[in-house]
Amino acid sequence: MAGHQPGRPGRPPRKYSQAARLHDLIRILEVRHGSTADELAEECGVTRRTIYRDLQAIEDAGYPLIKEPSGDGRILYGFLTGFSKIPPITFSLSELMTLYLCRGQLGMLEGTPFLDDLDAVFGRIRASLPPRSVAHLERLAQAVTPRFQGTRDYRGKREVLESLRRALLYQYRCTIRYAPARRKAAEYLCDPYTLLFFKESLYVVGYAHNRGDLRRFLVDRIESVRVGEERFEIPEDFRLDEEDREAFGMVGEKPQPIRVRFFSEVSHLIRERQWHPTQQLEEQPDGSLILSLQAGGHKEILAWLYSFLPHLEVLGPDTLRHAFAAGLQQALDATL
Repeated sequence: MAGHQPGRPGRPPRKYSQAARLHDLIRILEVRHGSTADELAEECGVTRRTIYRDLQAIEDAGYPLIKEPSGDGRILYGFLTGFSKIPPITFSLSELMTLYLCRGQLGMLEGTPFLDDLDAVFGRIRASLPPRSVAHLERLAQAVTPRFQGTRDYRGKREVLESLRRALLYQYRCTIRYAPARRKAAEYLCDPYTLLFFKESLYVVGYAHNRGDLRRFLVDRIESVRVGEERFEIPEDFRLDEEDREAFGMVGEKPQPIRVRFFSEVSHLIRERQWHPTQQLEEQPDGSLILSLQAGGHKEILAWLYSFLPHLEVLGPDTLRHAFAAGLQQALDATL
């Protein structure tokens, strides 16, 4: 056959279906630390072009295929370490209910590859359950679907999110072209560590080599992502909760001591939530409540305070009090 590579000496060329060949190829990749396309082609008795098509089919089927350069410049193909040892996962009915409830909160992911993956997962779940149980779980999910205000639409970011998903899953260094608000776009060489959900928005948290520091990239402002072939390791001491401890929201500014009196009309709303890990509450005789915390993020703090107007008094610091009053005056001047 034209273009056919012979097997090893003494071994007759294999003639079998693509499905059987893919099965053998998966088995080979599971037991080896890495193989080149030439080695795989020889093992399977096919051309390199066929091997490349097979590798793409395996990756498209959801197998965690990775490419790593060898010492002699060749590319080694393999699976993520420990992949073949992952046991099947089963769920109790109550656990399935929790999954359906959580899925109902993710309408913001409509049109993204993440919701496609969720749909595939729930398709497998539906196939393994009686129709009556499926119908009941789906009714529960519909009952808790949130009514969003000002939701994001990520359908136009599908290509960006597909690239980010690959970089996150296989820990590939990538180049992000990012356009901050009211500034020109710039490129960042980035090690993406995780995705962060915050106020119905998606952020990529990673190490930006150009800045030598961690950065948060709002997905809405990412214009493109180029995934490289160089892999990275997430530092063992990286903890997102520790990184966010000093911030009130997403902006990591120098923390400042904040004190706010919330009047009795809204004090119950303040008691019902934890607004920041450092918060302290002081009950007042008139039913009001003083909230103290240590946090940064000037604009986000102001926006939060304005949401409780007119039932509050900013006690400190003076910079926050003056900025709060100036914002009120600006709104009055524009309205009256």
